Amino acid sequence: MTAVAAGLGGMFLLVAGGIPIAFAMALAGFVGFALVVGVSPAMSMVGQIAFDTVMNYNLSVLPLFILMGNFITRARLSEDLYTAAHAFVGHFRGGMALSTLIACGGFSAVSGSSLATAATMSRVAMPEMRRFGYSDSLASGSIAAGGTLGILIPPSVALVLFGIMTGNDIGKLFIAGILPGLLGLLLYCLAVLITTGLDRSSGPPGVRTPWAQRLRVLGRVWGVLFLFAVVIGGIYLGVFTTTEAAGIGAAVAAVFAIVRGGMRAREIYGTLLASARMTAMIFAILIGAMIFANFVNVGGILQMLDGFLRGLDLSPLGVLLSVFVLYLVLGMVLESMSMMLLTVPIFYPLMMSYGYDPIWFGIFVVVVIEISLITPPVGMNVFVLRSTLPDTQTSTIFRGVMPFVAADILRLLLIIAFPWLVLVLPGSL
Repeated sequence: MTAVAAGLGGMFLLVAGGIPIAFAMALAGFVGFALVVGVSPAMSMVGQIAFDTVMNYNLSVLPLFILMGNFITRARLSEDLYTAAHAFVGHFRGGMALSTLIACGGFSAVSGSSLATAATMSRVAMPEMRRFGYSDSLASGSIAAGGTLGILIPPSVALVLFGIMTGNDIGKLFIAGILPGLLGLLLYCLAVLITTGLDRSSGPPGVRTPWAQRLRVLGRVWGVLFLFAVVIGGIYLGVFTTTEAAGIGAAVAAVFAIVRGGMRAREIYGTLLASARMTAMIFAILIGAMIFANFVNVGGILQMLDGFLRGLDLSPLGVLLSVFVLYLVLGMVLESMSMMLLTVPIFYPLMMSYGYDPIWFGIFVVVVIEISLITPPVGMNVFVLRSTLPDTQTSTIFRGVMPFVAADILRLLLIIAFPWLVLVLPGSL
């Protein structure tokens, strides 16, 4: 246990010193494993993990979904999604914030990345909301919170990684994320209505759009609906596997980007290069996390945690809430992807021993990570938004996301109280 504590401390010191989290986890894990087991086994372990990870066929789904999301961003469908959403809800109080959230939900359904969703929608929605007098806190908060939907609404990179690490069916995880994702969108919209009800000047209503124009702009988002139906519908109906769905989705997204986005050879190359860089970064973090997880396992932390929790005589619900609190604390010092890759190998077998459904626990973890994406002091969506909106203070964005954090906690409580919200759709596969 002392070795594990020293390893964790060393990893955090490396991160604080500016070492990338992937290499910090790998170095701390290698040194710790070497001290516990030996240098030669540690070197063999590192080489085997790296080889197995890059040669894992199931992980081929990851670069394909990343590529699909990048092509969709280039296809400029985000503007059409925002315009269509605004045509239907723009006349409500806070209508532009509602439109932003709905557009984020739609973009998430074909992007799979919360950071890409937040960055893209900030360029589309923020200028419009400022032009119509929306407060910066509500405008930026709705974009940052809406972006978190990208990590849950399928296809989701986080769910792919959870499925790979735990051996669960990625298709079932995707299907399980649909209802919680829609519930989150609904609660976010409710948070906007409550916020603008308390402060009417923060989100004034817009002009009602005639039905003829609504139907006209709705026809411009058929691409998103088609792509979502092909990818998720194909998985749900068993037409093709998750990996095949990723390949088909990337190909269809490339066609949209070329035809609608006007992509040329140089832009296609840039998109491929950006996707390769993002994939390499995620693979590096995954390898580092698995090396550190092996060290944690040989250090006996699983047995220690299990003994500690059983000594407290907590119920399964008490254990779950304890894990939730630990995730919130870790979210203050770690970014979301690293946190998931570092903790899932530790918490997953523990939660399985208490009888929780693995698919349900995967959605639980991702929802908790969603909360960490917008909570201080390390809310990755907030800092992405800060980089795209340099004239907006970080404190303003954090103030704006607080109603959405409350909505996320309410959604988490509903998922805990009613597990069928997660399990009903994958149970029908």
